[in-house]
Amino acid sequence: MDIFKLFFDHDLRLDSLASRNDEYSIEYDEDRLADFMKPDPTFSKFYITGTRLEDEQFGINTLTKADEVIEQLDKSFDEQKLITPAGIFESLSNALPAVKIGQAMIINKDEVTVDFAALEIDEESNFGHKKDKVRQILQSGSNLLYKEKANHGFDLHLFSKTNIYSILFENFKPLVSENFLFFSINSKRMRSEQDFYFETWTLDKPPHGAEEVFPETVL
Repeated sequence: MDIFKLFFDHDLRLDSLASRNDEYSIEYDEDRLADFMKPDPTFSKFYITGTRLEDEQFGINTLTKADEVIEQLDKSFDEQKLITPAGIFESLSNALPAVKIGQAMIINKDEVTVDFAALEIDEESNFGHKKDKVRQILQSGSNLLYKEKANHGFDLHLFSKTNIYSILFENFKPLVSENFLFFSINSKRMRSEQDFYFETWTLDKPPHGAEEVFPETVL
């Protein structure tokens, strides 16, 4: 059985990705005052993961419907390119095999120039170490997708300046079946590693914030 999990976190302040090490200046203070008069720019992030339950294999790639998950995610970025360290691709299914764990992919309808080395993460770091670079990508209007290490392969970590949850939800929902359970999960409710892997110990009673999606579920 496939357990597919879409973690979401909405309305995150974009300025929370700004460096806190900048030197204080009058100009900076004036800019902050001007920004205070504007609506706070926000972004959303989504962590896409899965478990092949009978073998307790963790990672999107372990799912029996792994290819279908990638195809449905592709539909969420229709007619957009994936700019990667390995080149430019028209589809995620083609881009993913060429991208290494820890590398980023930029999703945009236009080709853009990116310092991928500055975005790359490893086992000693995560996107939190790259906040300024992530903020720059989002401010440019691009989406950012990381191929992140999972226990038995990889997961996907998506950042978007706009809230695309409804698009993701509607594209993933058709995959639901008796052997493919889809859980939509509020990241802010997940307090521990045990909560993250709830399917291994309490699938029938998921923790608060994890809602199973059924074919008839509507937003």
